[in-house]
This record gives sequence, C-alpha cells and structure tokens, in this order.
Amino acid sequence: MTLRKVNVVIILLLAIAFLIVVQRNLLNLSDILHLENPDAGQSLPFESELSPELGLEPVSKGEEISVLITAAEERLGAVVAAMNSIYQNSKANVVFTIVTLNDTVDHLNVWLSKTRLKDVKYKIVIFKPELLSGKMSKESQMLQDAQPLTFARFYLPVYLPEAEKAIYLDDDVIVQGDIQELYETNLKPGHAAAFSDDCDSASVKGIIRGAGNQNNYLGFLDFKKDAIKQLGMRANTCSFNPGVIIANLTEWRNQNITLQLEHWIELNSREDLYSKTLAESSITPPLLIVFYKRHSAIDPMWHVRHLGTTGAGKRYSPQFVKAAKLLHWNGHYKPWGRTSSFSNVWDKWFIADPVGKFIPVRKSPGDH
Repeated sequence: MTLRKVNVVIILLLAIAFLIVVQRNLLNLSDILHLENPDAGQSLPFESELSPELGLEPVSKGEEISVLITAAEERLGAVVAAMNSIYQNSKANVVFTIVTLNDTVDHLNVWLSKTRLKDVKYKIVIFKPELLSGKMSKESQMLQDAQPLTFARFYLPVYLPEAEKAIYLDDDVIVQGDIQELYETNLKPGHAAAFSDDCDSASVKGIIRGAGNQNNYLGFLDFKKDAIKQLGMRANTCSFNPGVIIANLTEWRNQNITLQLEHWIELNSREDLYSKTLAESSITPPLLIVFYKRHSAIDPMWHVRHLGTTGAGKRYSPQFVKAAKLLHWNGHYKPWGRTSSFSNVWDKWFIADPVGKFIPVRKSPGDH
C-alpha cells in the first residue's frame, strides 16, 4: 500500500470518528433539553388553535348583527320578551336598536338594567312623529296616532346609519332559533329586503274577521284606482307580512326606498289607494308596492304567524309551534292578553317588570 493510500484511509477514519462524536453530543443535548422541558415535541391542549403556522386563526368576536325593534310604553313587556328570546337562543354578537318615544326611555332602561338582560348590547333612539307630518290623510293619521312607531321600519337607514344589513322585528314575536341563521338569509342581487310571503307553506292563509282572505295584493290595494292600475301589478300576487324584515341597507339607500315609501304614503292621503277592506295596519300597502317582485324570501319557519288570530290554537299543533324558529302573534289577540293562543310559549321568555307597570293578563282558575 502506498503512502498516499494510507493517508486517505486515515483521513476517512478520522472523519467517521468526528461524525460519531458529533452525533453523540447532539443526542446528549436533546436528552438535556427534554429533561428541562418535558412538554417539548408534544401538542399542548388547544395548541392548534393558538399556533398561526397551523393555519387556523383565533376565534373572532363575530360580525355585529343589528336588530331593530320598536318599544311602545303599553307593549314594553313584549319588547323585553322578544329581546330575551333572541339573547338566550344565540351566542351571536347581537346589538339591539330600540326605537321608542321619550316617555318610555326611563322605564325601558330600568327594565333592562335590573334584570337578566343587563348584559345585552342595546341603544335607544327616539322616534320623531314629525317625520310623518303632512304625509298622511287625517283618517290614517288618527288611526296611527296611537302607534306612530309602526312606521319606524320605513326609516331603517336613519336609525342604523353604519349598518350594511339589519333585521327588523315587530314586538309581538318570540325567536326560538339562533338569530344568526335568520341574519344569514341570502338576499338576491339588487334586492333591498326579504319578507315571508303570505302564500308560504308554513303559515296558514290569514283569515281576518270582516276582511276576507287577506293574503294577496287585492286585500290591501284598490285596483280600481288609476295610480294602482298604472303599476301593472297582478291583484292575485301573494302579499307578504312586514313584521319580520331582513334589509340590505346598502341597497335600501341606493334605491331610495324610504323616499319611495313616503311617496306612496302621501299619494294615498290624496287618492285613497288602500283597499276598503283593509283590516290591519296601513303599513303594509306601501311596502307591497315598492317591493313588488323585488324582494327575497325568508324561510317560512322563520316567520310562523297568525298566532294572534281566531282559531290559531286549532290551526297549529304544539309540536309545530315548538319547531318554529320565530313565532308572530300578529292579529287582535296578543300573548300578554287573556285570550291568546300559545301564551304559555310567550310566558317562558317574559321577564317581570321590576316597577310593576306591565302585568300580563291571565285567566283565573275559575275562567272557562
């Protein structure tokens, strides 16, 4: 063997020895580190949620869900029950905007702050009846004087200036589902609102005493009037109930929906466009006109209504009422009154008035 070959062998042996030494040192270091930090190399509880490199972001607070509801002094218990049902059935980031009159503010603040609703997020805004000044006929004005707040839904962008989407609810509702699901209702492109049609499969057609079958446009508008004729609307088109509205407020603003509604209020005051058989609020007709063939649909189970009409207790089974996501006691008989159907469902969400002004009327044991 030549000297040169001997040198190569020696160098190779030295290199192998060096690598063996390095490997042993690294193994020893690993053992030391493991003893100092026995959790190394293991996934700690919830580590995947906390580690950005694993591709998951921390749980966010959630998009704010704007819910607007009106609060009349004589119906304040209804507002509290509705809010409580929403609050208890959802973990969403719900913020209530409560539209009311000056004489109700103090009572409402006490009721919300002294009960289990003290942690609810809400803001109170004052409705100004002068918004309607000069826009309504004297007859309509007298009819609505006791209920000026019913027109608040026409002014959603005014009360929710920063919101892009919102839910409007009448006060005589109870929400049994997660309000997040209703909020996520898909509105078609160009639609400013979604309603529940009166011909849907969940709510039976509303038979209003003295008014006939009021589930189409003919029940709300006078199709003999030129202003209605010129619109080219079909009289047998299904009407909708505006007690639950999902509004795309960006579209609402862009289409000047509020101005359109005000136009029809004013025109009705001059030309008497509403149906003579109209038995309910004069709120619905202008909405039917403005949103004719231009509104999206709400899941029927998210607006089960007519619970305040005669025979509701026979129309719906207790099982169906329990399965409904939202219940609406539209009609004459309210769940805080003596003769309402399914008042026991409403009672579950009612919170007693801490100042004792609002007391639901209930049958005594001797009543039949």
